[in-house]
Amino acid sequence: QVQLVESGGGLVQPGGSLRLSCEASGAIASINVMRWYRQAPGNQRELVAGATTGSPTNYADSVKGRFTISRDNAKNAVYLQMNSLKPEDTAVYYCYATIRYPSGVYYYQHWGQGTQVTVSS
Repeated sequence: QVQLVESGGGLVQPGGSLRLSCEASGAIASINVMRWYRQAPGNQRELVAGATTGSPTNYADSVKGRFTISRDNAKNAVYLQMNSLKPEDTAVYYCYATIRYPSGVYYYQHWGQGTQVTVSS
């Protein structure tokens, strides 16, 4: 069974930094897409950043220049470095990946359980 486990959330002051980590475990042949989404209370879940194999990374306009997504394919992991954090970045952050199982053909969607990021003084 494949799992995505996030870590690194917490409370930080405006202007501060956090680094989120997400590691996939289980029977994995390959991972195509790895993304970070976030959801604030009362809002829809939104895409923050994405890293697809063979494609440039992409970012929501609201985080461009402040957040950086990166992958470590050897660890089946994705990271989100968040700098210059603002109160409006407060949300639950979710890791997402599309994963192919050994001997399989198709990629399946998986979500992590979410990690809370709170930006407040």
